Amino acid sequence: MIWRKSTYSGGGDGDACVQIAASPTHVRIRDSKTPARATLSVPPRSFAAFTEALKRGPWPEA
Repeated sequence: MIWRKSTYSGGGDGDACVQIAASPTHVRIRDSKTPARATLSVPPRSFAAFTEALKRGPWPEA
């Protein structure tokens, strides 16, 4: 399984990001700070819908 991180993760060791590993049936998601812990697994269509929603925004002020 090949894990990738976002190009927006910044420099350094790259250990403060979310990583994904895609297969034809699932997208696996993990925290790069604790890669040995459990991963979240979702169907590719669900992951695509999630990322499209993130792109659309707008997001309320925190």
